[in-house]
Amino acid sequence: MDQKQDVVRLPSERLYTHELEALKKLDQDAKPAGWQLSPKAVLTFLIGGNVKGVAITPKYIGNKRLVEMAIATLLTDRALMLIGEPGTAKSWLSENLTAAIHGDSGKVIQGTAGTSEEHIRYSWNYAMLLAQGPSDQAIIKSPIFRAMETGGIARFEEISRCASEVQDALISILSEKTISIPELGREVFAARGFSIIATANTRDRGVNEMSAALKRRFNIIVLPSPSDIDTEVEIVRKRVREISTSYELRASLPEEEAVRKVVTIFRELRSGMTLDGKEKVKGPSGVISTAEAISLLTGSMALAGSFGSGQISEEDIAAGLQGAIVKDEEKDRLVWKEYLENVMKKRGSTWRNLYFACSEMNN
Repeated sequence: MDQKQDVVRLPSERLYTHELEALKKLDQDAKPAGWQLSPKAVLTFLIGGNVKGVAITPKYIGNKRLVEMAIATLLTDRALMLIGEPGTAKSWLSENLTAAIHGDSGKVIQGTAGTSEEHIRYSWNYAMLLAQGPSDQAIIKSPIFRAMETGGIARFEEISRCASEVQDALISILSEKTISIPELGREVFAARGFSIIATANTRDRGVNEMSAALKRRFNIIVLPSPSDIDTEVEIVRKRVREISTSYELRASLPEEEAVRKVVTIFRELRSGMTLDGKEKVKGPSGVISTAEAISLLTGSMALAGSFGSGQISEEDIAAGLQGAIVKDEEKDRLVWKEYLENVMKKRGSTWRNLYFACSEMNN
């Protein structure tokens, strides 16, 4: 059986092996130390193109210059931080950058309130430590430790979710490019090519504010939300197509009209204004991001494939909208009802069936 069918999700370097191999084969430009592709080939992998008949699918749809700046940062001794609203493809860009540059996007630290300094530096196998004392064999290396040894890139997701003292453990690593192991009386020096790509959610601002000293160690790039509805529709369609293929949902892909309706609703609730700028809209308590729109439509496909005709219906989309928007039962239900009555109901016949389906779900 095809290995791609055996797992829920493949890392980018395995999902796009064919594209990476084509780029490596034909890449004639100079490659930085430790890189498997030149900067221009990395850019092609991320924004898409055609290499001698091999189609390179775009991994990031947005401002090309931001991607160029991200790649250029990783050529220097500064780490890279991607900041943005939820759903702006921070993690996706981080993963694909690492896959293109080193072919290994798996050295990841997921920032949470429970992330400790040991997750950043190293910890110990305590059974071995008690049996034979400190040794190289007893060390449990963090993803950053392993990236330093091999000259690779470590990814630090949602860094602002970590406590400030944990974040600050990065300062010496990013400044000195070493990890000290006092128990063994030695230091680990970063091999050429080592870097860190961190992501931070602007919705987490103030949760654990990063220190000025830590921020100075990063080149910070802010990834904006999709600038216009056409761009967001294209992003949603592309990711729904990719995800639905791996999940084998046995349903037809949503029509562009359905995608456009979902994206329209999300953009209006997110911005607090209808697209024509004529009416203000109250926003719900939760995050109404592009990623949520993608999840909603793949969920609608699952409903249609398992319990319907295989074609996404208005009822399938309404169920997804209810779940995505009404997170706080009391407040969000009223916000959603107001949107249905004051905005969607007035949009005419093309929106009528969706309005009735959403109203029924929200009662």
